[in-house]
Amino acid sequence: MKSPRVGFVSLGCPKALVDSERILTQLRAEGYVISDSYSDASIVVVNTCGFIQAAVEESLEAITEALDENGRVIVTGCLGTRNQEILRRFPELVAVTGPDSAESVMEAVRAELPPGHAPFHDLLPPGGVKLTPRHYAYLKIAEGCNNSCTFCVIPGMRGRLVSRPIHDIVDEASTLVGAGVKELLVVSQDTAAYGADVKYRTELTRGRPLRSHITDLTRALGELGIWVRLHYVYPYPHIDELIPLMSEGLVVPYLDVPFQHCVPRILKRMKRPANAENNLARIRMWRRICPELTIRSTFIVGFPGETEDEFNLLLDFLTEAQLDRVGCFAYSPIQGAAANDLDNAVPEEVREERLARFMAVQEEVSAERLRRRIGQTCAVLVDAHSESGVLARSTGESPEIDGVVIIHDGVDIEPGQFVDVRITGSDNHDLYAQKV
Repeated sequence: MKSPRVGFVSLGCPKALVDSERILTQLRAEGYVISDSYSDASIVVVNTCGFIQAAVEESLEAITEALDENGRVIVTGCLGTRNQEILRRFPELVAVTGPDSAESVMEAVRAELPPGHAPFHDLLPPGGVKLTPRHYAYLKIAEGCNNSCTFCVIPGMRGRLVSRPIHDIVDEASTLVGAGVKELLVVSQDTAAYGADVKYRTELTRGRPLRSHITDLTRALGELGIWVRLHYVYPYPHIDELIPLMSEGLVVPYLDVPFQHCVPRILKRMKRPANAENNLARIRMWRRICPELTIRSTFIVGFPGETEDEFNLLLDFLTEAQLDRVGCFAYSPIQGAAANDLDNAVPEEVREERLARFMAVQEEVSAERLRRRIGQTCAVLVDAHSESGVLARSTGESPEIDGVVIIHDGVDIEPGQFVDVRITGSDNHDLYAQKV
């Protein structure tokens, strides 16, 4: 019997990508073949994003395209929480489910397209189906979020914080390492809050007691002997405990901290956690403890009520903080966000003008931070070959969101290998290197 074929479109952040991997793994386990074209698939699953308006529009376009090209479509993911609205717009959809709902997706697939044969789990690759290269993988440690940031609707889509048992996380990480993964990228909506919902309970994990706490989890993952990289770490006071682990070499010296702004009044309007922290002083302390630390962050400009003086304070913060990697959004109203009701909205043209000024300042900072690395020797993990050379990353670059290290004399290096290089040049985003 011919195996039924399912098309798949995965949009959104790494947390959504992990959801996609879980669905794809279950599809494969039940005998479905994943198709790479609409025309060859009997049904298509679209995993959507609903974080900002641009992501919503991208998801709606993907649904429209899948319906036009195939006709039988299941929608899942964050946008699926607006199921009545989605069904009114696309009444021909097979089903609509929310995020973190692999079993609901599978029920809809089975109802429309029964499995063609009894599954054999040994048909699955080690570690399950992954949408990343074999040598790195995202490791989601929790679902949902307990924060109520006024610009964000994710808690309404993904629910409150639900931390995974620490033994499950460590077991999955060990399986991935056994399957050849060299780098784990730890993600969740609020990584630093891991375990808060279970009061940081202690669990027996591989024969020893471990607290369900980000510090204990990070140390346990670091003991697996691979690169461990932390993302979406809100600036709670206790994340200071992570910096010595980076200084010790247990985890890579890289911290993704979404500050979003520096002005306490704006942070309070955003209802950001840890909004009273003196982050400039903490950044200096982190770098004293771990001089090689790379700090990545994200910001929002043009938030309702942001004055020109407050925006200029943010530019001053960038210059003083000397953050290595930064992303920025001009504030965008999104359906259901509390910030939509705040007074003193900033005009769109001003928001966009501030975004351009912000990125110009940060580009100079990032370029100077990269120039300081010229002449240094470091280990890099090779990702791929390209026309410009071998694309690799040091501990200072996370895949997809940061720049790369381009090795000009690395034709004999295979993806997934570690190699020592000397940095020979830089531009505003990338580094250039030669093998040592």
